[in-house]
Amino acid sequence: MIKRTLYFGNPAYLSLRNKQLVVQLPEVVKSDSLPETFKEQSVKTIPIEDIGVVILDNKQLTITHGVMEALLENNCALITCNSSRMPAGLMLPLTGNTTQTERFREQIDTSVPLKKQLWQQTVQAKIENQAYVLANKSKAIVKNMLAWAADVKSGDPDNYEARAAVYYWANLFTNITGFIRHREGIPPNNLLNYGYAILRAVVARSLVASGLLPTLGIHHQNKYNAYCLADDIMEPYRPFVDKLVFEMTESEADVSELTQDMKAKLLNIPVLDVVMNNQRSPLMIAVGQTTASLYKCFSGEIRKVKYPSFE
Repeated sequence: MIKRTLYFGNPAYLSLRNKQLVVQLPEVVKSDSLPETFKEQSVKTIPIEDIGVVILDNKQLTITHGVMEALLENNCALITCNSSRMPAGLMLPLTGNTTQTERFREQIDTSVPLKKQLWQQTVQAKIENQAYVLANKSKAIVKNMLAWAADVKSGDPDNYEARAAVYYWANLFTNITGFIRHREGIPPNNLLNYGYAILRAVVARSLVASGLLPTLGIHHQNKYNAYCLADDIMEPYRPFVDKLVFEMTESEADVSELTQDMKAKLLNIPVLDVVMNNQRSPLMIAVGQTTASLYKCFSGEIRKVKYPSFE
């Protein structure tokens, strides 16, 4: 089942009742002039088990500990935003799988050659998906990117990932003067940052559900990064966010400020169509297949991780 992504950008009271998330508006709750029937009708409830990602984006949100406990027990990713209304924190459950200790051990004991092979597969899938986006959204030549993808060796010693990234970003947003892909760069970097944060949460949540540690990467090793593995596994999924953002820049007159409407479009990332095993699937479901296959690679059952494509 596709889990729901909930965004709260206005003041609200979030509580728990009968395993349901209860959403109430402060102005309604505090009002003495509104009839009780109206107050009761204004209350919204959502089954906790249907929720996959929750984004808290208002300083006047009140959430009970019971809600957070229930969300984490159901393997939900809880994202909090900062004063700039950009994702700043991610909360995940500590236990997401019944055989977690065994899976942790297999992940930790993974050999270096296997990690390098998995990174090779990851880079190849990422470059191929980037090439698809360029071919469909720009006039750039992509034969070189496809050649790079085919030439990636175990561990990517020739750093084709970086080479492809330079070419990719130089040719994607050519309709925006001065664009350089940088976290603090000009728009639509703001849209990309927001979209990647949502994608990262989806991937991290799925890794936990598969009984894996999001911290221990196959390539990323930054000791200050708590989500190295999530950052590894999300790489082939990034182009799906890029394509969505590119289409937003075509339809939006001004992307300098991340509006509520833009955020609403980016919240569709978990349900974007991807192709997995020659079948169309929502991105969130595909991520689950990716992380499940990754565990099987760690356990020695298979040697190839499943990644999505556009067609």
